[in-house]
Amino acid sequence: MKLFLDLTKSGIVCFVLVSGLAGYALSANPYEPWDLFHLALAMISLYFFSSGSFAINQAQEWRIDAAMPRTVGRPIPSGQISVFQAWVLGVGFVLLGTFFGLLVSPLVAGLGLATVIMYNVLYTLYWKKKWAFGAVPGAIPGAMPVVIGYAANSNELFRTEIVYAFLVMFLWQMPHYWSLAIRFADDYRKGGIPVLPVSFGTGPTLFQMGLYMFAYVGLAIASPWFTSAYFFYLFVVIPFAFKILYEFIRYYQAQAQKRWLPFFLWTNFSLLVFLIGPVIDKWYRYFMGIY
Repeated sequence: MKLFLDLTKSGIVCFVLVSGLAGYALSANPYEPWDLFHLALAMISLYFFSSGSFAINQAQEWRIDAAMPRTVGRPIPSGQISVFQAWVLGVGFVLLGTFFGLLVSPLVAGLGLATVIMYNVLYTLYWKKKWAFGAVPGAIPGAMPVVIGYAANSNELFRTEIVYAFLVMFLWQMPHYWSLAIRFADDYRKGGIPVLPVSFGTGPTLFQMGLYMFAYVGLAIASPWFTSAYFFYLFVVIPFAFKILYEFIRYYQAQAQKRWLPFFLWTNFSLLVFLIGPVIDKWYRYFMGIY
């Protein structure tokens, strides 16, 4: 079971499912009863898509993982699972994700497959290996789970509330990923991955992180112009926005030599807050009869 959870990156899958559930709740009609079977099908589809995609990714990158001390203990480079087994499980899970997605809607299945292609083909095989800024287009598939959850109830994918949720997940990934890249720059260098700190150094990377961090915080503060906002926005979202900005400033001033873990953790927690906040405020307003 541990090998299976490691191969499918279960920790990240939990974030995927939470974001998908947030998207589902954003698009659900408060005046119609929830179909729990429909919700379960959407989450099962998203689980298989994400788990399968991560298993395929490890089958694609096992040589890179074997060269990096941080990842050498993963199931394939450690010899506990074969590349063939990972491919079989990954492709099988993606097919299951497509099957369950079709039971929800063709749009969910299509978006799930498109996300797998973007992540496992465009990002894994090209953007990540060839481009120091590969994390930027690579953030598109990373932000798709909330869109897939939203599409379970709505075909209108350009409404302001889902645009907000997508952009929150998109902008969050650059500070998140590049802080990891700074922390493990030597590993990425050994693996031959030209991440931003390896190609340009820590200073330029922190500058780029700052651009995306200010955009990320600014979007969260501006969320009332995109989606529902009420008490949770005022008392939780706003304090979190200023807290992670404060943590980034301290991290920047230390030139990434200190404060990495607090910045990393607060940034990850903020994603959950910024995604779940509009959902809580939307449903609170409904139950209080404010709509």
